[in-house]
Amino acid sequence: MIKEIEIVRPDDWHLHLRDEDLLPFTVNETAKSFARAIIMPNLVPPITRLIDAENYKRRIMKALKPNLSFIPLMTLYLTEETDPEEVKQGYTSGQISAVKLYPAGATTNSQSGVRNYEKIKPILEIMAEIGCPLCIHGEVTDRNIDIFDREKVFIDTVLDKIRTDNPALKVIMEHITTKEAVDYIFAGNENLAATVTTHHLSLNRNDLLSGGIRPHFYCLPVVKREVHRLALLEAVISGSPKFFLGTDSAPHLDHDKESSCGCAGCFTAPNTLELLAHIFEEQKALNKLELFTSINGAKFYGKNINTDKIRIVKKDEPTLFPKKIKTPSGEITIFKPNFETKWQVQV
Repeated sequence: MIKEIEIVRPDDWHLHLRDEDLLPFTVNETAKSFARAIIMPNLVPPITRLIDAENYKRRIMKALKPNLSFIPLMTLYLTEETDPEEVKQGYTSGQISAVKLYPAGATTNSQSGVRNYEKIKPILEIMAEIGCPLCIHGEVTDRNIDIFDREKVFIDTVLDKIRTDNPALKVIMEHITTKEAVDYIFAGNENLAATVTTHHLSLNRNDLLSGGIRPHFYCLPVVKREVHRLALLEAVISGSPKFFLGTDSAPHLDHDKESSCGCAGCFTAPNTLELLAHIFEEQKALNKLELFTSINGAKFYGKNINTDKIRIVKKDEPTLFPKKIKTPSGEITIFKPNFETKWQVQV
């Protein structure tokens, strides 16, 4: 029985850190185990300009504890008014690593996102030309489309056209949740990949809804049926370079989650690697964990693979994580699925 594994220090290719007094908590929870992260730009107001990204990066680094090492990889929030030349300048200079497309109204703070995809064509053309990746929240927002079908409909009506028009564009379909998305990614060319989250590998919609609504399992895209979770699982343990970890760790204060209209997001940064070790061990695929967490994403983004390593050790008893973190603005509940893990990251 395997009691310890050593892997290349992971990266998180989809992370929400929030801002202001939450940063010292969110940044350092990730930096304990992760070397780099793609930082989501959906603040209020969103990170739409390079100066915004630079200022946000400074705030992140100021919040980082001096004994930790961490590189935030910044992104711009795509709008219909985004300047293609600013994207080009930001990517070629290394100020940003990607651009994020939010369909307007699809998720938290996405109101400034895209409604008319024709208006972003010049931006996508420039991105394809310079090799800048496009991160996509892949759901339609039409209220007539069932929330469990919005990912598939987005693939059929929006994503496929974007890729057909721009075959050289590097596209990451973020936090995929369905078998249809898995099949689409596998069938795509080398410029198409996907992130998969810890919570979507851990939960199905029964976990969210059966016996009562569990607000700390509510996220967007919403968790789906078990057949879809199993498809995600098969994808990540396959070792395919098209799938890599993007936690979509998204902290919300408890009073915002536990309300009549609870916010979407799971705060998984503090225990993601321990949970993933359990999930991969159950599938007899611990030898594929490093590819998913540490190798595939770096290669797709054209980044160097990290040189340092981390150890994850299996204990005799379940690992105990704090239930919450306390911030000046209130408490944030740490994600806890319906299983325990005996794995623990050694820092």
